[in-house]
Parts: sequence; structure tokens; C-alpha cells
Amino acid sequence: MSKSWLRHPQRIPLRKCLFQIHLWSGISLGLYIFFISITGSVLVYRNELYVMATPNPLISSDSESVLSDELLIERVRLSNQGYEVTRVNRSGDPTKAVEIWLEQDDQIKKRFFDPYNGNDLGSAARTGQMLVISLINLHESFLFGETGRKINGIGAIAVLLIAFTGLIIWWPGIKRWKRSLRFQKGIGWKRQIWDIHSMVGIWSFLFIIIFAFSGAYLCFPNFFHDLGDQLQPMTDENAGSRFVDKFLYWLAFLHFGRINGIGLICSGPGFCDQSIKALWTAFGLAPALMFATGATMWWNRVLRRWLRQNH
Repeated sequence: MSKSWLRHPQRIPLRKCLFQIHLWSGISLGLYIFFISITGSVLVYRNELYVMATPNPLISSDSESVLSDELLIERVRLSNQGYEVTRVNRSGDPTKAVEIWLEQDDQIKKRFFDPYNGNDLGSAARTGQMLVISLINLHESFLFGETGRKINGIGAIAVLLIAFTGLIIWWPGIKRWKRSLRFQKGIGWKRQIWDIHSMVGIWSFLFIIIFAFSGAYLCFPNFFHDLGDQLQPMTDENAGSRFVDKFLYWLAFLHFGRINGIGLICSGPGFCDQSIKALWTAFGLAPALMFATGATMWWNRVLRRWLRQNH
């Protein structure tokens, strides 16, 4: 058994069984994997996207004195008959436009107004910010709240199964394992698809495990914390220094590849920060590429052959 595994793993029945598990798990969860991979990679830059989506504060060039809240609200009401002012947001800079929310029949409109004369300066609706927030919710829970989060967690656990079965299937034998680490030239495109699938899978294996395992933790935090308490019970001596607490702490940060918006191991914005985020983005896209290449192989080897036989 051990010699066969080292030299000719393709002949082992267990490998064939694991191949079927890997294949059908990947096909059934493929769209989920593709969606989570794409959205997760985009959200590596969630802070940058949020800043880009934030409207630039308008600055007045009026030389008059700044209106008080009472006078500003009075002028806004006169120009917006039927609306009630529900919120006034001033920035620290008196020259910047004031954001005012107006409500009528449960409908709210957000506008910028000149702090000197009360003139309407345009919409303050943060549509771009809401799109970023919606993308975050889509990635975390598919917009289904706690139920969607649980489904996402189950999917993350299933990805762990796919990854580990893929690792076993990848092993080509002791004589050919080095060749499986790089892209081969001069072969047919179908074999190249397999090489891409195999090569990307093995090089990104550790990242996929981190993404999936940390994703499961973020979806089921209570379960992981309870498990940590069982593995290392809290005592007066280890309070604040338990290994399980540190492990879960870093597990969450590893999922996003950053701490407080800055890339791991980096001290601030700059080359290091952008390099870490680019690395997380690239490996975050690996599962999507794995699905695309895996689906292509399934089409060539299974589905197209079946269609030919039945038509």
C-alpha cells in the first residue's frame, strides 16, 4: 500500500473514491465557491472602496457669516415645503456643506446645503457606500442574516473537505511530484487545464485552508469559543494569555489579511500594505480559478461525452 502510494497512487481504490468525492463536491458547490472567492478578493480593499464611495464634502466660497442651525433649518424648510428636517450633520470645518435629512411620508432624502446661505448644493445620498455595505453582507450572509451566515459557514467547512481531498488527489507519485508544481508547455489544452488546476491548487492550498477555516470561525464564533474553553479552560493563571484566545484572535485577522485596514506585518499604508493586500487578493481568486478549470474538465470528460451518447 505504502509503495503503491509513493509510486503509483492512481491505482489505489481509495484515491479513486476520494476523486469522486472531490469532483461532485466541487461541482455542487462550485457557484458558491466562485461567488465567495470573487467577493472576498474584492473586499480585501473594502476600506479603499468605502473611501472612494464617500462623497467629497462640498466647500462654500460665500463670505457671509455661517448660519445657525435654527436659521439654516428655517431656510431649508421654506425651500422644501412639506418636508420635516430630521437630522443636521455639520463637519468640523464651517466652510463645508451641511448634510441635512428631510422626511416626508416615510421617505427620506439627504441633501447638502450651503452653511452660509442655505442654498441646496446637491444630493448627499451615499449610494456607493451602500453598495459596498451590501457587498459585505452578500459575502457574509447572502443578505439572509443569521441563516445565511450559517449556510456560509457550512459551505466553508465543505471547502475544507474539497481542499484536503484535492491534496490527496494531487499527489502524482514520487517521480513526478516536482513536475506537478509548474506549468507544462507543449501539451494539449485539455492537459494544460488539468495542470493549471493541479498547480494552482497545490500552491494555494495553505491559503484556501486559512480562508475556509477562518470563514467557518467567523460564521460560528460561539462554537469555536466554546471548543476553546473545553480545550483550554479559563483559570486565574491563564486569564488573558490563553493560546486558544490568541489563535482565534489571529485567525480572524488572517481571513482578511489586515489589521485595522492595514496589511498584516505592515506599520501603515504604503508598499508593504498594498503588497499584502495584493497577495491576499491573488490567492483569494484561486478558488474561483479552481472552479473554472474543474468545471471545464468535467465538461470535457463527463458532460460532453454524456450529451454525445444521448443525442
